[in-house]
Amino acid sequence: MNSLKAVFCTVSGVLGVILQALFGGWTEDMVTLIIVMSIDFILGLLIAGLFGKSPKSESGRVSSKSCFLGLCKKCTMLLFVLIAHRLDISLGTAYIKSAAVIAFIVNELISIVENAGLIGIPMPRVITKAIDLLKNKEEDESA
Repeated sequence: MNSLKAVFCTVSGVLGVILQALFGGWTEDMVTLIIVMSIDFILGLLIAGLFGKSPKSESGRVSSKSCFLGLCKKCTMLLFVLIAHRLDISLGTAYIKSAAVIAFIVNELISIVENAGLIGIPMPRVITKAIDLLKNKEEDESA
């Protein structure tokens, strides 16, 4: 059993290093993106499972198809971050990946705010201001 654990740890470590290299390292903006993606996905599951208010399914309940589509969407976002990083390398720039990551963070935050609204949680003004600042930063970096 210990050898199986060692193989699992080794394979996990190698895959982690490869992913880190592909994405240009795990910067703080990447960590933030992964966190907000996770929060959005989990909140979506809670809305469907506990509240039955999901706009993604006809019944408003948990749907395996909706879950799968949500995961595919998030994986596609990460693929675009990878492409943006490769574009930075190819063009000798250092902003395309950051702009893409910020855009996806804003997208996820908007989704989280919408989900919170579905269950009746009022959004603090400071959070909506932070989202506006991120939107402006995204526009500045893409210009």
